[in-house]
Amino acid sequence: MTSTYLPDKRAGRDTGPPAPAARRDRGRARRRTLNWLTATAFQLPALVLFMGLVLLPMLFALYAAFFRWGGFGMPSDYVGGENFSRLFQDDVFLGDLWRCLVLVVLSLALQLPFALAMAVLLNQRMRGRAVYRMLFFAPYVLSEAITGVLFGMIFAPDDGFADQVLGRIGLDGLGGEWFADPSTVMATLFLVMTWKYFGFHMMLYLAGLQAVPRELTEAALIDGAGPWQRFRNVTLPLLAPTLRISVFLSVIGAIQLFDLVWVTTAGGPDHHSETMAVTLFQYGFKRYQVGYASAISVVMFAISLVFALAYQRFVLRRDLEGATTTMRGDGK
Repeated sequence: MTSTYLPDKRAGRDTGPPAPAARRDRGRARRRTLNWLTATAFQLPALVLFMGLVLLPMLFALYAAFFRWGGFGMPSDYVGGENFSRLFQDDVFLGDLWRCLVLVVLSLALQLPFALAMAVLLNQRMRGRAVYRMLFFAPYVLSEAITGVLFGMIFAPDDGFADQVLGRIGLDGLGGEWFADPSTVMATLFLVMTWKYFGFHMMLYLAGLQAVPRELTEAALIDGAGPWQRFRNVTLPLLAPTLRISVFLSVIGAIQLFDLVWVTTAGGPDHHSETMAVTLFQYGFKRYQVGYASAISVVMFAISLVFALAYQRFVLRRDLEGATTTMRGDGK
């Protein structure tokens, strides 16, 4: 028996099955809701961890920065902006800012160009290229604690490996108290930093060089361009996005530098190698002035945030716009 749909005229409306378009709209709404619930379920653990381990501690540090607090119990001695005003009258913290600037300048002027030169060299066809890449990247794999202990023994006064080598080649006058002398501690620390981190930047540049089309360099070679001209006019512009990311990571790393300094010098001698993070640790966990240490952490975060936003706005804007355009073009 075949049923026939008839409108219910007595009710004044159509009581038949919904139109196909309405069914499709409800199906799309259900799928969107299901997709949103699925995405939320996968993101929820990460969001909980982020809020518990990052966001809430940051907000509490901002709150504690307005108190004179030793770290026990809840902050109760409200002092307003006294910790921040004290901060910018503290010669040690002002010295930290200067040393941070010195490390940034040295990194941009020496460490990154050295890493780039090694990347260009190891991008050429040569015997043992993979071995050299592994050896230069290996220091980055070591932890900062191991690196600090290792170079603490290498640069130990008198009986350290560095002094013994200089003594055997007749340059013992150049040796000395590498980490204990205020005039040499920053240079020695930067040498250790370069040994530790240049391999990471070198690998970034190598990855960027692999993306440079070989046809372009070959065309420049056919046109008569020399090695320097090919590098300056072809390779360097195409490597610019990688260089910008490398500079960003280097600056942020210099602002937040702690563990390598703490293991090698602990900020000495007489604060001459101290960084903002080391000063924060000294006040927060050695002197139990957690309110003041929280103020240092807030200033460190503010400096990093301002630099990151400004760098993204004025330097990385073209790269981010290109990535956004690509994503929109791929999405169908």
